Amino acid sequence: MTTVWKSTDVPAAQRADAVREAVGSQVVRVDIDLPEDPREVQVDLSLSHAGPVQILTVNSMATTVTRSPRLAREENEPQLFLTLQGAGASAMTQHGREAKLSTGEFAVYTTSSPYTLAFDQGLDAHFFRFPLAELAMPESAIHEVSARVLGASNAVGQLTAGYLQRIAESTDLRSRAIADTLAQPTIDLVRAALFSSMADPRVGKESMQTTLELRLLEYLRTHLGDHSLTAAKIAAAHHISVRHLYTVLGRAEISLGEWLRTQRLEACRRELAHPNARHRTIASIAYQWGFADATHFSRAFRSAYGLTPSDWRKAKAKPPNNIR
Repeated sequence: MTTVWKSTDVPAAQRADAVREAVGSQVVRVDIDLPEDPREVQVDLSLSHAGPVQILTVNSMATTVTRSPRLAREENEPQLFLTLQGAGASAMTQHGREAKLSTGEFAVYTTSSPYTLAFDQGLDAHFFRFPLAELAMPESAIHEVSARVLGASNAVGQLTAGYLQRIAESTDLRSRAIADTLAQPTIDLVRAALFSSMADPRVGKESMQTTLELRLLEYLRTHLGDHSLTAAKIAAAHHISVRHLYTVLGRAEISLGEWLRTQRLEACRRELAHPNARHRTIASIAYQWGFADATHFSRAFRSAYGLTPSDWRKAKAKPPNNIR
């Protein structure tokens, strides 16, 4: 379940206090620099959970957020925050280092040490909060990776950024039923991304192995429309053998052909229901998502959902009964 909070729902005179209370009670205790004119206080929060992982999306006016030494000392259950930058840029300072983030980059910081987050162009970011105990990383490792720009320097970081953005921006993935199943994979992937950014090459190699399944699935999701997609092509893209590809997927109880078919059908189902796609033919949508044969697609769609593609599209185009 996602909770949405908007400062504009609060009387202007009470907004500054309401913002500080909302963040302090629901996320973390920090000092927040807010405009003197309460009418300029504009903060939108979207909060949900995936097991022990908190997911927070924030849009606001320019601001600076500070975790003071006093607040850091009072921390009883240390947390690690990951900031994934949206539009614009920001700067994060901790342990004497500054990470300047651009769109799509991320960095981490801990609540057990002072930090400063500067959003001079306005705040547009996703935040993920992890209990440090869940990450099971040495304190020295956490210190090494804090306040460093991540997400573009290696394959695991790139995978992590895309994966986290997909979770944060998908209403379906942030629903409790699905989000809880993603908690452990998310923790494992973030841990691997942090280890892979460290100086020890042995650690980076190990993280590449432990995230192979996630990297394979991410590759498949972004290549659903590739009509030339084969096991050999997938394996070659990841520098592994076809046999090892099937071994990795088999451990996750994933059948490559069935998984692709299911994901492609689901993509077509969403596209057919979207108002912006009503001008497109069913055959063109099917082809976009990897189905070369329109007749085969129609049979597969009906078998999966109990309706033909055209019947599904008509059903989704009808207005609700209570609209007159």
